[in-house]
Amino acid sequence: MSPEILVKTPSTSSSFTKTEFDEYVMKTYGRFPLVLERGQGCHVWDDQGREYLDFVAGIATCTLGHAHPAMVAAVTEQIQTLHHVSNLYYVRQQGELAKWLVQHSCADRAFFCNSGAEANEGAIKLARKYGHTVLNIENPIILTAQASFHGRTLATITATGQPKYQKDFNPLVPGFHYVPYNDIATLENAVADLDRDPRQVAAILLEGLQGEGGVRPGDRTYFQRIREICDQTGILLILDEVQVGMGRTGSWWGYENLGIEPDVFTSAKGLGGGIPIGAMLCKSFCDVFQPGDHASTFGGNPFACGVALAVCQTLEKENILANVREQGEHLRSGLKQIAEKFPTLVAEVRGWGLINGMELHAEASLTSADIVKAAMQEGVLLVPAGPKVVRFVPPLIVTAEEVEQVLQSIDGALSTLSA
Repeated sequence: MSPEILVKTPSTSSSFTKTEFDEYVMKTYGRFPLVLERGQGCHVWDDQGREYLDFVAGIATCTLGHAHPAMVAAVTEQIQTLHHVSNLYYVRQQGELAKWLVQHSCADRAFFCNSGAEANEGAIKLARKYGHTVLNIENPIILTAQASFHGRTLATITATGQPKYQKDFNPLVPGFHYVPYNDIATLENAVADLDRDPRQVAAILLEGLQGEGGVRPGDRTYFQRIREICDQTGILLILDEVQVGMGRTGSWWGYENLGIEPDVFTSAKGLGGGIPIGAMLCKSFCDVFQPGDHASTFGGNPFACGVALAVCQTLEKENILANVREQGEHLRSGLKQIAEKFPTLVAEVRGWGLINGMELHAEASLTSADIVKAAMQEGVLLVPAGPKVVRFVPPLIVTAEEVEQVLQSIDGALSTLSA
């Protein structure tokens, strides 16, 4: 593949080069030298016609894969009728999507926005207002976990317990305190210590499984104890479901794997199947927002909500969650066999449903990026989750044959690298 040709425009018979791309687009991504031009199901093709199995899915976003008939129909219908108005008016598709989400979760209300970061921003604002108006806290604190990831806005990178994302963006937003993930003793001490001063804890914001932090599942006893603490103190439990929600784990929501219900949770990524949409959902007792407290120009418009509703209904109608459970177990089992074959390279395989991580030994010279590049040569697209973890997040419609093909490719990639 020529590294210079990026985008072809048949209408003008011209090409857009990598040099031009880099001239006009801000360099906020380290991009792999690959140009993807079309997709179908779990497969994508580059500008040279080479086919790849897509186990990135837009980073756990393309729920139904590429060009799914239900999404094509929903996009076509909605763009031909009404694609955007304003939240000054009632939007039927927004109401229908909110109803579906409420009926398939523990929530009572929904607020719509455009991304996971915006959904988490909404949850942070809700928690602060709840802390002020219900808990009577002068300076509310939100506890988050080390190695977490909650977004790229200023508040959400502050909530993110990873200094590498915060570097050079000081002063950060005040009101956050970090604790180790899956460490209940430290969290209990943090709540007790902070509640002795005027700050006080208003909310605990966690991922049920840390995605960007290395595909690390939450411990059930840890989360169940946190639920007890929140019930006893009035602290809100907020779960970031941006990556693990919408069937990704084999249940509708990640929290179902933990045996608890949150007070607030957020969704995005898989909710729209690749169409930008985010949602912040909560139980009615903590719905303290009033008109003017929070808003979004594009949030909940007919187009995004119409397509998201089609995604939700398709997941349910086609019983895709059963496929997630079956193929997730298939993938983990195969990866564990590969780990046994390469014990000096692979330290652990872990995950839920179709979000899985393969962690390399810390002392191994290889990085997750090395594995991703080698897999790409084998015709498989993967994504790192930190320097030592490779993430596997295919579309939820992935077949047994496609999983087996990926396992063979990973085996081949590791054989090549170890040689």
